[in-house]
Amino acid sequence: FDNSKDCEDYIRSVSSHDRIVIIISGVSGRRLVPRIHNLRQLCSIYVYCLDRKTNKKWTQEFNKIQAVITKSEELINRIQQDQTKRTKIKVDEVLSINIFNKDQGQSTTGLNGQFVHFQLLIDCLLRMKSSTQERNDLIHLCKEEYKGNPHELSIINDFEKTYTSSQVIWWYTRQTFLYRLLNKALRVQNIDLIYLFRFFIRDLHRQLLQYQCASSIRVYRGQLMFQDELQILKDSIGQYISINSFLSTSLNRELALVFSRNSDQCEKVLFEIDANAQYDYEKPFANISSHSHFPDECEVLFMLGSIFRLVDIHCNEDSLWIIHMTLSSENDHDLKPILEHMKNQHSPDETDLLSFGHVLRNMGKF
Repeated sequence: FDNSKDCEDYIRSVSSHDRIVIIISGVSGRRLVPRIHNLRQLCSIYVYCLDRKTNKKWTQEFNKIQAVITKSEELINRIQQDQTKRTKIKVDEVLSINIFNKDQGQSTTGLNGQFVHFQLLIDCLLRMKSSTQERNDLIHLCKEEYKGNPHELSIINDFEKTYTSSQVIWWYTRQTFLYRLLNKALRVQNIDLIYLFRFFIRDLHRQLLQYQCASSIRVYRGQLMFQDELQILKDSIGQYISINSFLSTSLNRELALVFSRNSDQCEKVLFEIDANAQYDYEKPFANISSHSHFPDECEVLFMLGSIFRLVDIHCNEDSLWIIHMTLSSENDHDLKPILEHMKNQHSPDETDLLSFGHVLRNMGKF
């Protein structure tokens, strides 16, 4: 951007579900950073300037400023390092959550409707017939999205030539164009893009079923959450929540506690999730470490749309909020009647584009 006003307008126009990294000069930063620092979509700031000492003074007031740097090579290296760390620990990722209030009975309006209809959308995508055109359509879109980016285009070409369904976990955890586009689509419920990913979602579902955990486990996920987001969960203890994405967790509590930064706006949160392997889950979970692009991370991945009961939330002596959840199956007595009723009403045995359209209509997506 040539001027700070255009830059500010763009940042404010971006969805709060997105995350933006900006590089700014010292002079522009003095004017712009105070106005944009508290915006949710702004993730990190790097000040690129000639006078490090002078700019270091004013930047100390803003915890989103990661570094003040005078050399371009150092700047590039620092951003790459921070981005790699941010991607691996996932603490800055927005968790898109739907809440089902069991006190509202079988109501499918409001928040309960969002919860149920997203479950139906996933069910519909998993049961749609496959076609050879699916992957070609997605690859074409990805090439358009990353036009002018030779690194990502090379990875897309590799995917086009070599991908098989048995490699889906490795490709997902590689965290390149597939990971970014799929999770963004799920986060903002971009139905067109989710539809293009349907073969990839089905492949992930099959592999999670194949490697489903055989024993009960406790897993962890560290997260930064805005205070109003945390309050919504505090007000929902005892209710059900569904995660509108594939949920990455770790068997290693200490690994999950690696936070990227302190924040005045956000609270540090640790999800503790118990999953009982004795139950039947339509949405599986699996230890994917041996199949992952990052095999040392002790990662357990939960299927898109997994449902959890929110058991307890408390703050410990280290000002860390602990959110305890248990994985619920669709046979849970509070959820089973409404989910079965909606599936019978909207989902025929053979799922086609017409039934998919019915689900979208009920979601208000067209």
